[in-house]
This record gives sequence, structure tokens and C-alpha cells, in this order.
Amino acid sequence: MTRKKSNPHVGSDFEDFLREEGRLEESTALAIKRVLAWEFQQAMTKADISQAEMARRMHTSRAVIRRLLDANDPSITLSTISKAATALGKSLRLKLAA
Repeated sequence: MTRKKSNPHVGSDFEDFLREEGRLEESTALAIKRVLAWEFQQAMTKADISQAEMARRMHTSRAVIRRLLDANDPSITLSTISKAATALGKSLRLKLAA
């Protein structure tokens, strides 16, 4: 009687799987960016602020605003995120968690 090879991921969580695959940091960054992009889009919509107006308030280009709002582009700087929050009259809070 041969035993089936058991799945090494059974009983583990998805975070453990991503860590083992070396993709946890990349996935976490993308998830954070998706939430931020959604929050900025919602705040802009609520305040009736266009991308052009947002760019004007931040003293930047609309291309930067498009990258800020692109949920699949995690390469946005903290400086840009901070400027965007200020342009919307919001504050930014970051927290390092255990």
C-alpha cells in the first residue's frame, strides 16, 4: 500500500504560503496600494476633485495622480502619498504592527 504524498500547505494559512514562496512582501505592498488607491479615489469623489485639480493642488502632473490611483502600481513614494493626503485635507497615519 502506497501512501499519497501529503500537501505541505494543508493546515497553513495563505500568508505562510506567500512567505515560503518568497512573495509575501510583494503581495503585502500591492494589497496596501490597492487600499490606498481606493481610499484616495473615494476621497476625491466625495470632495468632487478631478485628477487635474488634484495634480494642481499637489504641484505635480496628472501622470503622478494616475499612478497614485492605479491599484496595480505599488511604486508610489511616501512623499507623494503624504502630499495627496494633504491636498485632500486629510492626514496620513502609518503604523508598524507586530
